[in-house]
Amino acid sequence: MTIAQIQRQEIEILIHKVISGMKNLEATIQEDTLVSIITMDKWDWSQGVGLFSLYLYYKETQNCDVFTYLTDWFDSRIREGLPPKNVNTMCPLLTLSYLYEETRNPEYLRICEEWVSYAADEMPRTPEFGITHETIDNANEGELWDDTLYMTALFMGRMGILLAKDHYVQESIRQFLVHLKYLTDKKTGLFFHGWSFMEGHNFAEALWGRGNAWYTAGLVDYLDIVKIPLGVEVFLLSSLERQIQKLTELQRPSGMWTTLLNDPTSYEETSATAGFAYGILKAVRKGYISEVYKEVGLKALQAVMNKVDAKGAVHGVSYGTRMGRTLQFYREIPVCPMPYGQSMTLLMLVESLHHVE
Repeated sequence: MTIAQIQRQEIEILIHKVISGMKNLEATIQEDTLVSIITMDKWDWSQGVGLFSLYLYYKETQNCDVFTYLTDWFDSRIREGLPPKNVNTMCPLLTLSYLYEETRNPEYLRICEEWVSYAADEMPRTPEFGITHETIDNANEGELWDDTLYMTALFMGRMGILLAKDHYVQESIRQFLVHLKYLTDKKTGLFFHGWSFMEGHNFAEALWGRGNAWYTAGLVDYLDIVKIPLGVEVFLLSSLERQIQKLTELQRPSGMWTTLLNDPTSYEETSATAGFAYGILKAVRKGYISEVYKEVGLKALQAVMNKVDAKGAVHGVSYGTRMGRTLQFYREIPVCPMPYGQSMTLLMLVESLHHVE
């Protein structure tokens, strides 16, 4: 299949398959987490990323079945009782904030207000007031991770708009700036996975694929969510364009990117590739970056489409990835279908409808 042969009908069929695949994910490997990040009936970051892509698909199509799935999902989790608050468990709240606007369910709003207040005022901070990437199983004291922007900063900015509380918006802006300060690799414009204030280094200096994709995919949605000062917007977009310039150099002949972006011996990874395709194509459409990058996004689109099986499962996705202290750690992360692999693929496919015949 060539890029010229990608047709709208084919993409729409794949969209329905990927959504079905997401809803029916089952663990195919032994998980090492306290709560499953594979099955969709748990409340954590992986499922939260999946929920947000379903919501954006609903907004694009007004598909009532998807909307019902989302409200049923949250109602079930609320009845079960919500987990402890941390960076990763914040992620589902972004979708819940939008469902509040659709339903005016006061319980949805109460939960969102409680959690954003914690994120802005109580969540542990590093020096320079970055959000510490605290998770369910590790305090990660003094650590900045690039995952944090997608998992928590988007929700914080969103609640600033919803509640007309500008200090939430400003705090979300600060998180983008402090994370870029410590995670940007000046040589390439790509992003390191993390920074330790306690130890004064970027751990393994891993230019990790999916971590970079959280910025590429997250920024284009963040700019839809909030209105930020022009100078900040231009700064964030210039970081995006420099990142994409380097990604263009590193894209493999297959259209994929590897899990360590600058290491062609590491395996090709689908969730990062889908996130890059989504971010690049949307950034082109919104006029954030040059039209010349469209072919890069379409080549990645084609590659990811080939990773979807007959049941809608997206293959070649690396499992949840903790902070690595060696590059070999990243090379050995197992691969299996994951909610965020489904999610980034869904976002990419829906965005691609704006770019194909």
